[in-house]
Amino acid sequence: MSKSSRSTDRYSLYENLQVCYEGFTSDTPIRVPDLSTRGMFINTSQPYPEGAVLRVRFLLPRTNVQMQTRAEVRYCLAGVGVGIEFIHLDDEQAEAIERELSLLS
Repeated sequence: MSKSSRSTDRYSLYENLQVCYEGFTSDTPIRVPDLSTRGMFINTSQPYPEGAVLRVRFLLPRTNVQMQTRAEVRYCLAGVGVGIEFIHLDDEQAEAIERELSLLS
């Protein structure tokens, strides 16, 4: 867990992550991201413009919950990755992330 000026803590552990840029047919190669209840940072060399909408799928390993949602790119660090914010995350999904993160505290 890292402490910073972020509004929520972030945790790194998520390996089974798939990302697909909406409107395109192929998945994007990624590396392990970090996760919070609002979004995540995804290490990828694929550039995305701010505002791009991604479909994101990943497994919460401690609770074994499969997550699938949409997210919007908030910023892109060229050659490093993208910061995304979840959109349309339902209450059950948000609670699943909170449970997962509580097991890491």
